[in-house]
Amino acid sequence: MALLERIRGPRDLDGLSGTELGALAEEIRGFLVSAVARTGGHLGPNLGVVELTLALHRVFDSPCDTLLWDVGHQCYVHKILTGRQDGFAGLRGEGGLSGYPSRRESGHDVLENSHASAALSWADGLARAYEVRQVSDRAVVAVVGDGALTGGMAWEALNNIAGAQRPVVVVLNDNGRAYDPTVGGLGRHLAALRRDPGDGGVFSALGMDYLGPADGHDIAALETALRDARARNRPVVVHCVTRKGAGYAPSEKDPVDRHHAIGPFDPGTGTAPAGPPSWTSVFSDEMIKVGNEREDVVAITAAMQGPTGLAPFAEQYPGRCFDVGIAEQHAAAAAAGLAYGGLHPVVAVYATFLNRCFDQVLMDVALHGAGVTFVLDRAGLTGDDGPSHNGMWDLSLLQAVPGLRVAAPRDAAQLRTQLREAIEVADAPTVVRFPKGAVGPDIEAIERHGPVDVLSRGCREDVLVVGIGPLAGPAVAAGARLAEMGIGATVADPRWIQPVPDALVALARAHRAVVVAADCGRAGGPGTLLAQALQDAGSDVPVTGLGIPQQFLEPAKRARLLTALGLTADTIAEASRRTVEKGLSE
Repeated sequence: MALLERIRGPRDLDGLSGTELGALAEEIRGFLVSAVARTGGHLGPNLGVVELTLALHRVFDSPCDTLLWDVGHQCYVHKILTGRQDGFAGLRGEGGLSGYPSRRESGHDVLENSHASAALSWADGLARAYEVRQVSDRAVVAVVGDGALTGGMAWEALNNIAGAQRPVVVVLNDNGRAYDPTVGGLGRHLAALRRDPGDGGVFSALGMDYLGPADGHDIAALETALRDARARNRPVVVHCVTRKGAGYAPSEKDPVDRHHAIGPFDPGTGTAPAGPPSWTSVFSDEMIKVGNEREDVVAITAAMQGPTGLAPFAEQYPGRCFDVGIAEQHAAAAAAGLAYGGLHPVVAVYATFLNRCFDQVLMDVALHGAGVTFVLDRAGLTGDDGPSHNGMWDLSLLQAVPGLRVAAPRDAAQLRTQLREAIEVADAPTVVRFPKGAVGPDIEAIERHGPVDVLSRGCREDVLVVGIGPLAGPAVAAGARLAEMGIGATVADPRWIQPVPDALVALARAHRAVVVAADCGRAGGPGTLLAQALQDAGSDVPVTGLGIPQQFLEPAKRARLLTALGLTADTIAEASRRTVEKGLSE
């Protein structure tokens, strides 16, 4: 019987010998490669923490002791050891196992947010709660990567943890990388500690005990360090040196990100099939062209050159692409400084991570009229990665920013054009947002009024159907379905959705009703903005806004979520029909 089949909970590890633990580690690696090859997921980070996770569960008694994972994509081994092996067949799928810690799955999971650098703050808060409640028999353990320590929030937490001297065990999983190699002074400092730990460097200077560096693939050494840390009853950093992708040659040799995140792949070779052109690849290609034409254009990434498409730009123009680590707040504020210095920065981040630097967008960029372009990849529904990664909050936040201009390209041609239009703006921030996945065919306009493209016209002006960004295609199809019902529909793409174009308001006023379909949160979305603009213009044309309800959505494929939320051609057509009929009956 395979060892892994005998592990249904952490305490099943207790009686295993060192030899058995080593064999179990290899079985887990084989399981991970096989499972992720079928579904896709975060492979490299989990291969790198096999021995570390085994040691953690041998030393600490989860869930009585709390293990906080930062970032949660390294929790697959933790899930295996806490009785969820059978769920990996549905990893990151609808109704299946989440790719991150999930409270609905297990009491062993606490911190669900998969944004980096937050676990240490949770650990400080939990330790404070235990102190107030006089709980002394439950350990608080935060597993944090060296990449996550490039985020400022982590240092705010370390400052408090060290100052209070409460018992918190910080397990530093140091593999020298986030997606990309860890940058800046911290990366150099950790490299120096790996060579010569001395007195523990910055951690000891803060007032924390420092243990290590320990070989992150030596279970016995890890257990010794972790038991020592637990016994000290004060803040301790356990420095563990691991290899991302360890034990699977294709991951260890992957030059981009050690298979940080990969789609379904061939487990024999580690290669994934090539897919159609993506939105990210179109942006990547156009940025190189823009960079060749304008020497003042620079790029900023928050530890994600590859995933945001900036890696080719960085290779072509190495002195004009800046990786600031997992520090979106710094990226936005530094961009304001770059703009003041005579450059035009393009800040490329996932839409979900823009949430982290809203204050800087508002107070450092917009307040100062800085010409900064934010490019938001993975905007709207991303699906597989679940609630923390759906890029659905950006427009709800950004509608409050004075002077900000937002573009939502509908296809590859518009992405190229609107990126250039955004970069031409020198006195205000601009945003270009696009979704995850393959880009569809270009959609030609039949008319243009100001920035607004009319994509089709019906026999009458019964309803204006506004398709935002990638929903322009379903809006055109909805217009054709409405024509079959005898309803005259004009289909428009405003291209620039904030501020609301005057031409779109004029077009809306010429119709009996308006339906706006957008791949974003309904609160503060394009439908809300157009309704307000019509009201300000003295018009009572009814507006129906279709979008994403302000709720956390469980993992599912993007297409499945679009259907469930009524953002397909059929549902847009039906909503338009109801809106028109309601208007005629009033």
